[in-house]
Amino acid sequence: LSFTLVLTLGLQISCFSPTNFTGKQSAYVDTACWDSLLHHGFDAEGHAVTKSLWVLKVFPYSLLVVAVLMYMPYLLWRYAAVPALHSDLLFIIDELDKSYNRSVRLVQHMRKVQQASAEPERFWEEYERARRERYFEFPLLERYLTCKQHAHSLVFIYILRSLLLLLFMAATCLYLVFLHLNIFFQDEFSCSIKTGLLQVEPHIPPLIPCKLVFFSIFQLISLSVGGVYVLLIPVVIYNALQLCQWDKGLLSVYEMLPAFDLLSRKMLTCPVNDLNVILLFLRANISELTSFGRLNAVSALREATANKQDIDTVVDFMTLLAGLETTKPKHH
Repeated sequence: LSFTLVLTLGLQISCFSPTNFTGKQSAYVDTACWDSLLHHGFDAEGHAVTKSLWVLKVFPYSLLVVAVLMYMPYLLWRYAAVPALHSDLLFIIDELDKSYNRSVRLVQHMRKVQQASAEPERFWEEYERARRERYFEFPLLERYLTCKQHAHSLVFIYILRSLLLLLFMAATCLYLVFLHLNIFFQDEFSCSIKTGLLQVEPHIPPLIPCKLVFFSIFQLISLSVGGVYVLLIPVVIYNALQLCQWDKGLLSVYEMLPAFDLLSRKMLTCPVNDLNVILLFLRANISELTSFGRLNAVSALREATANKQDIDTVVDFMTLLAGLETTKPKHH
């Protein structure tokens, strides 16, 4: 808005020239005072002092620079991190959903074994094999997640983006505070055009009062920008601090899958790595993860089950739902 005002209106100053000035002379006064933007006044001891107000002239352009700077972290993240992050998310979402579907197919298989076999021992062999001998594994997914734990390219870009945002927002806020403390309380100033050949002209007053047009709009814009950035700084800090801990709520749900035991095997190390960044964005895009809602429901039902100590994985619970026993009957 302020940049548009500069381009459309040109001079943002109105000087109160003497009444004996012609129209061209008044226009010259406005132009000369706008070019100099020097306030001539007197201090407490009566000495003449000058104060430059040039910051007001470059204020719209400085806001344009701020806008460009604030766009740089986005460009860094968009072109340096998003392509790799997008492929990581697609692969992990696909593998997690496949692992859930494999659990369902496993229970269906055991159900068929139980119905087709006249020997109960065969069913229990299949069941124990599924629970304890890792009937099916996800070596690719586990190795992929382990590899991401030892990678730090995404987390480096994520932290760099957050630091750049904080730096630019803090610098902008300090710049606006400087303007308000030094400039933005002075919408009127005294201008002097008695320079060069005009110094000897007796009909020209030593000081001409001037007023800055749209000064209140500049104040409102600066307060709005500063207020938004002050509110955004805690948000950026909070998002950056999310890297200091694992999202165990998301991981614990998938612990119900056989062979998925990042938590139980204590495979999680320092959270500042690419895997934690992927998990943060996986949580933000949880709607794309079909198996999460189903596993979450199974986990809630598990808590309401009386013999939940016998239910470690989704296979156990689905076996129970299928009408099969989760513990081998004792033979006397």
